[in-house]
Amino acid sequence: MAKRLTLYNDVSCRYFFKPGKGNTKAVMEAVSRRCIELSLGKVLVATCSGKTVFEALKTLDPSVKIIAVTHVTGFVKPNFQELSDKNRQELESKGVTVLTCQHAFGGVGRGVRRKLATYQVDEIMAYTLRIFGQGTKVAIELALMAADAGLVRTDEDVISIGGTAGDADTALVIQPANSADIFDLKVKEIICKPAI
Repeated sequence: MAKRLTLYNDVSCRYFFKPGKGNTKAVMEAVSRRCIELSLGKVLVATCSGKTVFEALKTLDPSVKIIAVTHVTGFVKPNFQELSDKNRQELESKGVTVLTCQHAFGGVGRGVRRKLATYQVDEIMAYTLRIFGQGTKVAIELALMAADAGLVRTDEDVISIGGTAGDADTALVIQPANSADIFDLKVKEIICKPAI
């Protein structure tokens, strides 16, 4: 009997009833499973305080390279970094790479909006991606930022974890791209996201 070609892959997606709070552990469990199933070795995690990354360290296999991506210094107020030096040092001592850099969807364009009250392309793209949820926007942004920093390759898939209001609620399998090549970025799979 001839082998039948499959034109699709049935993969489950975890949809949360609400965005944000309370979903982080379930996100990490789903990400851990997909890392194993897809043999993926890098996970990007959005974090302000480090809390989400500490949860990732508890859940993911130690062979998975975790890249923590923080808000820029000055996001909340001038000269202030939300990730404390203590938590940064602890994460780095556990092998986590911490990336703090300009947000792909809110750097200079945000400055133009604040000063001139007009939106730029980067923030319009961010609002468009939020149609799929805040976590989706964040996960895509992390992949761009990490590629720009040379921490992930643009020809290898990663899992990128974003969230809403300080908790993870979204995980995507992404082929990253540099910000200047944003339309080469590919969202290959939605592991989980809020349904609303």
